[in-house]
Amino acid sequence: MEFTSNPTNKIGIIGEVPVKCKKGVILPILMELTEQSILKLLHEKTSRPLKSSELMSTLAIPETQRRQFRHLVKDMAAEGTLVKLRGGRYGLPDEMNLVSGTLQGHPDGYGFVVRDDKEADVYVNRQKMRGAMHKDLVLVRVESHSHGFTRPEGRIIRILERKTQSLVGTFDSLGRDGWVVPMESKYFQDIFISGKEKKGAKAGQVVVVDIVEFPTRNHPPLGRVTQILGHSDDPQVELSSIFHKHQVRHEFPPAVTHQVQGITSAISDEERTRRRDLTQELIFTIDGERAKDFDDAVSLVKTGRTYRLGVHIADVSHYVTEGSALDREALERGTSIYFADGVIPMLPFQLSNDICSLKPGVERLTLSLSMELTESGEVKNCEVFPSIIRSQFRFTYNQVATLLANGNARGKIKSALPTLQLMHKLSQTLRKRRFQEGSVDFNIPEPEILLDAEGRVTAIGKSEHNEAHELIEEFMLTANRVVARHLHEKNVPAIHRIHERPDEDKLHRFQEFAQDFGHKLPAIRQVKSTHLHRLLQKVQGRPEERAINTVLLRSLKKAIYSEKDPGHFCLGFDHYTHFTSPIRRYPDLVTHRLIKMFPAKRKCSLKEKKRLLPQSAEYAEQSSHAEIKAQAMEREINDLRRAQFMADKVGTLYTGIISGVTAFGFFVELNEVFVEGLVHVSSLSDDYYVFYEHEHMLKGQHKHLKYRIGDAVKVRLTRVDIAKRQIDLTLVPTRKTRS
Repeated sequence: MEFTSNPTNKIGIIGEVPVKCKKGVILPILMELTEQSILKLLHEKTSRPLKSSELMSTLAIPETQRRQFRHLVKDMAAEGTLVKLRGGRYGLPDEMNLVSGTLQGHPDGYGFVVRDDKEADVYVNRQKMRGAMHKDLVLVRVESHSHGFTRPEGRIIRILERKTQSLVGTFDSLGRDGWVVPMESKYFQDIFISGKEKKGAKAGQVVVVDIVEFPTRNHPPLGRVTQILGHSDDPQVELSSIFHKHQVRHEFPPAVTHQVQGITSAISDEERTRRRDLTQELIFTIDGERAKDFDDAVSLVKTGRTYRLGVHIADVSHYVTEGSALDREALERGTSIYFADGVIPMLPFQLSNDICSLKPGVERLTLSLSMELTESGEVKNCEVFPSIIRSQFRFTYNQVATLLANGNARGKIKSALPTLQLMHKLSQTLRKRRFQEGSVDFNIPEPEILLDAEGRVTAIGKSEHNEAHELIEEFMLTANRVVARHLHEKNVPAIHRIHERPDEDKLHRFQEFAQDFGHKLPAIRQVKSTHLHRLLQKVQGRPEERAINTVLLRSLKKAIYSEKDPGHFCLGFDHYTHFTSPIRRYPDLVTHRLIKMFPAKRKCSLKEKKRLLPQSAEYAEQSSHAEIKAQAMEREINDLRRAQFMADKVGTLYTGIISGVTAFGFFVELNEVFVEGLVHVSSLSDDYYVFYEHEHMLKGQHKHLKYRIGDAVKVRLTRVDIAKRQIDLTLVPTRKTRS
């Protein structure tokens, strides 16, 4: 039988019913061949591992598609969705108790494979690691399944992909050779460095090392030193090691630098004709004390019983053209990364801190959103348009909070006080309305780390959140929500900021936890965000407040970027996007481009939607990945600064609240300084303690003492390991609750 080529140029499989075309050539019914369809057919039509040729015969793959089929099968084997055995046979992993996943190493040499299918992690002891390293993509055979509190156990069969090519560690001499001890303790193998590869490194120095040979059962990993960062006791060296670990670079590529050099802040006459001139309006910024990139400004007037709220955002899209070197770099970075003594910007400082920054007294290009609101905070209509503004003042949060509290002002800022007071009134109305409609208000403080001129930590406290913060927060939330609805009504595929409804099992566990404190929620499927907000309001000021806030937050899904639009559960919004920070977030920049692409009443056509949807999906995935990376790095820097600050305080007594409980101990947030440390279960010598995961509790088997999240405890600081960012505490015995 003769077959025609696939006209769609897609891999396909032959169906069982041939179809005769007009010219008499018999064509097979084809379906698109994907990993999912291959796996489905293998489950249905095979009972044992088969060679590639046997697979093609069994699945009736036509000659014209066999080359493509072989490539796809090889890719599936590389990813672990199929297993290639000796003799070139391919089998289904689940038929052989094999699963793929990412190895999470442990300092003691064992690890856990986080499965791709989201099932329970698989424990692998050190004798069954097969030379795998932390973060490697591996194939593991499950040899025993979970029972009660135990995890399934297995052995690594194959390393599918090595994920680590270089890492940062401390060099230790061994004669003319040496070892590098990784800074991240989850890399449990030290790297051997021969004398010719150490590049002058000395004992105690922090170095960057490339992996030359990966570990096997018989020998450790081999490496070469590529960069010496400095001595381990230098605070800035520790910071540099974090940058290297997360592969974050400060410098911009030459093509980006060259492009930025050609950008000027001058506004041409032609550009002025395309924009609305708002330079005479009372517009100003409100930001943190140390902020330098001002990408949002606000204005407000009231006529009768109607507010006219203006949110004016730096028009970054005017300077960062789509597809340019600058745009590609911004997409790769995804977000600016902020930490106590600096920032790694998404855009070069010439743009973020100057040309695009809404500095007072200078003209800047903006995209303005003008909203008409009622006295009850309902948005009646809106308009978004290109504009030019001149910010009148650069206010700080603390400055505005003081002005609102005192009710008076001097000098030039006196003219802005009535507007600030009006803004405060409207923002509190919006805030009240938002919570009534379903927003959840968590009370979990963020750290504020103060440094001296040499970069050493002088104090760590809780960051202040006052009414000025709330003012800007409400205006920006409203703007993002209005823009999301604007794009939705135009049928424009956008990058949405979504927060999906929590999983029912996690919500059920939280419900049981809250019930232990006497708090009830409706049936799981009836629980809305309004119920959660009321619960958090109810526990304010009560002993269980921190515990309820923490456990609820951990029970919810994380907010991400997506081309889909299911709404934002935690905010209680049907539609939500990011529009207000294009200097520091790539999705906001894309939102600006979409607004310009579809002005006034123009809607998105089906052809445009087909083009934009996959692009939005790509940008959303990259932006979510970049955000996760930035958050991990910011947490690690905070942990480093905390360890550095506590290093000279060993032996000091503190009081605190248990903030997290695990099988290996519990974390305590100290009251006297905003720092968290670990009380390891091995230091609890008065009993054998069992971990109750769902109750967030350790409980003694004999004395029945309980240590649960939210409990107040007294501890002593016993050890600080700066390299591991670890603060160890021991419990100072007090009378504890029995069951």
